[in-house]
Amino acid sequence: MSKAGLRIIVCIKQVPAIQDIKIDPITHTLIRESMPSMLNPWDEIGVEEGIRLREKYGGEVTVITMGPMQAKEAILRCLAMGADRGIIISDKALAGADTIATAYALYMQIKKMKYDLIICGKISTDSETGHIGPHLAELLNIPQICYVKKVDLDIEKRRIIAHKEADEGIEIVEAPLPVLLTTAIGLNKPRLPTLKGIISSKRKEVKVLTAKDLGGSLSNYGLRGSPTFVDEVFEPPSRKPEMIFQGDPKEVVEKIVQVLLNKKLISSRS
Repeated sequence: MSKAGLRIIVCIKQVPAIQDIKIDPITHTLIRESMPSMLNPWDEIGVEEGIRLREKYGGEVTVITMGPMQAKEAILRCLAMGADRGIIISDKALAGADTIATAYALYMQIKKMKYDLIICGKISTDSETGHIGPHLAELLNIPQICYVKKVDLDIEKRRIIAHKEADEGIEIVEAPLPVLLTTAIGLNKPRLPTLKGIISSKRKEVKVLTAKDLGGSLSNYGLRGSPTFVDEVFEPPSRKPEMIFQGDPKEVVEKIVQVLLNKKLISSRS
């Protein structure tokens, strides 16, 4: 940790705010432009935790995202909550990226920055893969602790003690800084932006970067840098109306049994 305090980076994502999403018929990826959007709730938890740690230990919180320029709305919300500055990586060459290409783009920028702690949401509500955080940690070659519900820091020893979700209860994990965390429900309750925060967010720095700014080969970005792809997108067939049985319990049971017999889902000898 620097003398100025913790240098915290929070990776965020703007996600669709509606279930009626639109898919590009050619690339089979989400059409994000002009779609009502919101800050990914899991990332919002990460922003809140970053702000709380900065308030306790000093330092700064930088939020970073990759997406179309409308993602600035999500950045501004984070700044209104109390984050210090924002970075948007936006370029048509990055469109259609899977989680591997997205993590790579974030890595190409973050590796140029100084940081003690990186926080990512556990998942995003539009894909729910949970890949970005772990993949980014591997690229940066730093420890990762996923599904974190509580964070403690030993500043003198530059170590973090995290309580994380496990299959059977909670595990307590210790790791040296810098480290990457992913959030879990219960880590905190995100604050709402205040009027003062909203006004001050307009004056905070929001840097816009392109693929050229990141450097490296364009073949590593966007669709070209995505080894995974969506082969087909279709709506599931509509289900037939459910059968509702009413009346005396004994009569209802007899009706249900008869339906199962007719559909040959049970045998008369059962």
